Amino acid sequence: MKKTYVLDTNVLLTEANSIFSFKNNDIIIPLKVLEEIDKHKKRQDGVGQNARKSIRILDGLREKGNLHNGVRLEKGKGILYIKMYDPTLIPTGLDETDADNQIITTAITEKHLNPKRKVSVVSRDINMRIKCDAVQIPSEDYIQDQVVSTVEELYDGFSTHLVDSQIIDRFYDGERITSEMVDGNFNANEFVMLISNSNSKHTALARYLPGADELVLIADYKNKGVWGLRPRNKEQMFALDLLMDSNIPIISIIGKAGCGKTLLALASGLDQVLEQNKYKKLVVSRPVQPVGRDIGYLPGTLEEKMQPWLKPVQDNLEFLMGDKKDTMEIFIDNGTIEVEALTYIRGRSISNAFVIIDEAQNLSVHELKTIVTRIGENSKIILTGDIEQIDNTYLDSTSNGLSYAIEKFKIEDIAGHVTLKKGERSEVATLASKIL
Repeated sequence: MKKTYVLDTNVLLTEANSIFSFKNNDIIIPLKVLEEIDKHKKRQDGVGQNARKSIRILDGLREKGNLHNGVRLEKGKGILYIKMYDPTLIPTGLDETDADNQIITTAITEKHLNPKRKVSVVSRDINMRIKCDAVQIPSEDYIQDQVVSTVEELYDGFSTHLVDSQIIDRFYDGERITSEMVDGNFNANEFVMLISNSNSKHTALARYLPGADELVLIADYKNKGVWGLRPRNKEQMFALDLLMDSNIPIISIIGKAGCGKTLLALASGLDQVLEQNKYKKLVVSRPVQPVGRDIGYLPGTLEEKMQPWLKPVQDNLEFLMGDKKDTMEIFIDNGTIEVEALTYIRGRSISNAFVIIDEAQNLSVHELKTIVTRIGENSKIILTGDIEQIDNTYLDSTSNGLSYAIEKFKIEDIAGHVTLKKGERSEVATLASKIL
């Protein structure tokens, strides 16, 4: 049976093309939603981009007919309407000036006019859906780009396999070990711990190379380190193995606060740019995603406004440079090290660079695609983040761009992923991450 969906503002701000996702059902956009979208159109982030795109889509539909009377979206799709609400139908006790209440009343008005039609409010806002329940209006979430059902299902880049001790001995002796020999079905560049079935302490750490269909020992950075940094656990060893491999240009690293994901990426970048000269420059960026007030509230020039977001990256760089701030500033001034907000990366083509995108969990799939497609010849991009710490209200742990990239790239030969599990910043930070 055909339905009518009433869209909340946050649905369009999450995905402008969402109006085309409801098959042959009809769509109603409350007039109040247009007012709310208008407030966001000047934002320089994904939300602002979706606001502007939504307006352009609606303007294009307006040219095909009257939006109040309804315009068919596409062949086989439903009809889109922009409608107002009947103020006499607002539920008792609700504030009529509240945007959410006006959207809910628009759904109630539609149900009043078409009692035989099923009407449902679509909203990303949990409280909005609860309010709909309270006034007996069906509601549902808008699930966008959800690649896994739960965080636990997300690919972690590591597996363990029980094998005969002889296999491990032959592996250390340099004999070629294939996936068939260990009875494994691995993703590209997946890390594997081979464990003897007769002695659990007899192990080998390897990475699977899909092109050659063989397991290889991971590089030994535990003793020599990278830019003075030595891995403290096997997951950090895995990360450095990928970060220092020029044949893998796309790497994702996730983990909780203090696990070393950003520091490892920066150390690898500094080593390959300043010591090995593999790349001409190190580019470090992160999304401008405020936890509290937006950037416009901060004083100063645009560069000064960006400082709170870029300061964590600069702190890590200063630590790796031995607190030699003057040296770091020289490299920044001559362009060898670029630290900037993602706002400036769009539209660029970045070649011969080691690129780190920090806090990538706050990016939508569309934003991440925009960034990754900026990467030119002889460049390497590292995506780091904590999918359990998302500041973007329109994303969650299973629908953000970083989670999407992890799942989509896991079968690609040129990509690799590591999940860091142990905090190494300090005992305090590790304990806080665990119990708070």
